[in-house]
Amino acid sequence: MNLLELPREQWLLLRAAHATSAAARVDPHLARRACGERHPIDDFLWDYYPFSTGKFRLWNPGATTLLLGYTRADGDLPTGFVITDRGAHCDLSSLTDAALTRLQHEVGWVRRLLSGTRERTAGFGCFGLHEWALLLGQAQDGYRHQSWPLRVTQEQIAATVDEVGLRCTHFDAWRFFTPESLLRNPWSHSRESQPEWDQGGCLHANMDLYKWSMRLQPLVASDFVMRAFDLALRIRQLDMAASPYDFRHLDVAAIAVETPDGRVAFARQQREFAREADELRAELLSKLGELSHAMPLLNATLTQ
Repeated sequence: MNLLELPREQWLLLRAAHATSAAARVDPHLARRACGERHPIDDFLWDYYPFSTGKFRLWNPGATTLLLGYTRADGDLPTGFVITDRGAHCDLSSLTDAALTRLQHEVGWVRRLLSGTRERTAGFGCFGLHEWALLLGQAQDGYRHQSWPLRVTQEQIAATVDEVGLRCTHFDAWRFFTPESLLRNPWSHSRESQPEWDQGGCLHANMDLYKWSMRLQPLVASDFVMRAFDLALRIRQLDMAASPYDFRHLDVAAIAVETPDGRVAFARQQREFAREADELRAELLSKLGELSHAMPLLNATLTQ
């Protein structure tokens, strides 16, 4: 395998830059957690996705990169990296059989999912009613963000859902719907059927690019993970701006998707996020294709 060789002085600068970028995203969350505070937007990626801040901080230079002069004294690297007399690089043969099997399955599944998402026609008619569907018919003590007031009544939630309609295509959004909302969605979903449903207009499918980049470690470099994280956070801001909650104290201006003008404004931003996500999705698929040639242990999965 041909490796991109990074001199010690170069990768030290890259690692330091990553540490600074990661701290800017992690430290505010950890400070809030230490004080028992909650932020319904900025904490979402840490609560919703099962990845530790420590794993996020750990720099990954990329699976086809050789860090010249790296020694054990230089600190931890992602699982799957080995240190030789020349430096450090990713070597999948160092993984346990179970870890390698998991990674092979993950790569095949993600590749199928992302390819299908790109090929499928993007939908822009849901208008972010996911959070509305989580509240429809829900008692107040069941609200996900109980410390925040609603900007609309339950009657308005029901009227909006009935007028606009639910058309959720994403399993991890749909599975949290209230019973009343499940009856109003035209489709049922499962984890197994997710590759047949995810489409590029879906906010949650586009946020999930962060999840897949973390699940595919050690194959995906930290710079991609960071970009996927930042996109997911901006999408989350749109998601909650369109929700029934009142987040004015967080300087989040509501997008009133219960009105025609609000739905137009929402769809405009949704389309822009879909464009950004499609670029990342194409980049990730291309990288997986390159790795199929560079890492024979992945060939059987990646070329299916």
